[in-house]
Amino acid sequence: QVQLVESGGGLVQAGGSLRLSCAASGRALSSYAMGWFRQAPGKERDFVASITRSGGSAYYADSVKGRFTISRANANNTVYLQMNSLKPEDTAVYYCAATISVTSSRYSDPGVYKYWGQGTQVTVSS
Repeated sequence: QVQLVESGGGLVQAGGSLRLSCAASGRALSSYAMGWFRQAPGKERDFVASITRSGGSAYYADSVKGRFTISRANANNTVYLQMNSLKPEDTAVYYCAATISVTSSRYSDPGVYKYWGQGTQVTVSS
């Protein structure tokens, strides 16, 4: 199994940028497809982005496409989420998640991810 720890969250003004990191320990990160999800108070956990095990393909929610970039450094056992042009509606707790196997049609389904980090808070002020 793998343990995940997110970092990099914080308070930023609208239009600003943050880079989130997800550090993995235990089994090698290259064994997993990875995803980022977010959850605002009183709302469901929503898909943000995901990336295949090799990093060859990435998928994004429409709401972040063109602003966020997911990447991974398997040698460092780390996954990143670069967030640019942040908006107040991006405010949420951001979680990284890992799954051994997932089809391309289900990358956005939180139910297929077995391992989750504890989350990091991102707050965007207007």
